[in-house]
Amino acid sequence: MLETSVRLLRLLTLLQTRRTWSGADLATRLDVTTRTVRNDVERLRQLGYQVHSSTGVTGGYQLGAGTALPPLLLDDDEAIAVAVGLRAAAGGTVAGIEDPSLRALTKLEQTLPTRLRHRIDALRSATESAAGGGPTVDVDTLTVIAGAVRDHELLRFDYLDRDGQTSTRRAEPHRLVYTGRRWYLVAWDTDRQDWRTFRADRISPRLPNGPRFTPREPPEGGAADHVMRGLRSLAWKYRARVRLHVPAEVIAERMPPEAGLLTVVDERNCLLETGSDLLHDLAGFLGHLDVPFTVLDPPELRDHLRTLADRYSAAAAESQVDRRDAGRGGSAPTPRDIRDIDGA
Repeated sequence: MLETSVRLLRLLTLLQTRRTWSGADLATRLDVTTRTVRNDVERLRQLGYQVHSSTGVTGGYQLGAGTALPPLLLDDDEAIAVAVGLRAAAGGTVAGIEDPSLRALTKLEQTLPTRLRHRIDALRSATESAAGGGPTVDVDTLTVIAGAVRDHELLRFDYLDRDGQTSTRRAEPHRLVYTGRRWYLVAWDTDRQDWRTFRADRISPRLPNGPRFTPREPPEGGAADHVMRGLRSLAWKYRARVRLHVPAEVIAERMPPEAGLLTVVDERNCLLETGSDLLHDLAGFLGHLDVPFTVLDPPELRDHLRTLADRYSAAAAESQVDRRDAGRGGSAPTPRDIRDIDGA
């Protein structure tokens, strides 16, 4: 028979794996009597766990949420996942959770066995973040928005747009979307009667929330796709449509999802919708894909590619001056010479 402390941990683990357990099933699993199960359940309640019990054919024991946080039981993989998540949250984009994340991580690591601490330390020492520092969002703002999404309540808020203008908005919140740098709210704007995407760091909620609403059908493709489409179409000065003469799966392996929207045309071609504020950066990105392509839009990009083509052709051509300098034993200027000429 298991020792009492070990048996309590085993009982708690069982309660976490199934919604409802009968007393007889628990007694069989723990190799004890149903009376011992009742006593152990009472001990768990004294430790702060809410264990509900009911009688009847469908009755049994069920683990519920209490008013205080009881001790948690985590297996090895769960403990590492929590530790890594807390470390990421400490340097993330939600303001106000950095210190609590570090405190929780410290408490967790103090209780971990040596083998798990070594695994977490190895992950920490071998990892370097390259994530961009996006604007931070107040945790209370995210909580208010998330609550309105959950309860289907009209959200009223002041919104600061990209031009620095503030307006009061009313919207039916659908989903929060996190892109890795920013948080966005996808919502049905009741005044404009259309789906809109709002940056969460520019939202100042007006409490209390409005009345409840009946959820609508989500925008085409879902909330995340709606946000990404909006970012691609609005964030860039030059928006490009390019036919790539390779299968879509070939390109999907070479570029991150946020770099553009890929659409299959046929087995040998796909359409890339992307953009940039600078034509030169856009041309460089397309060249970096290292595949044949045809620019459909915009005309400015086609003109820029022609200019680059002429420039590169001229640079690659062997002129008479090059041959004459070679005969004289001359040499091309070094990068240092070029800096001197430019005055850099």
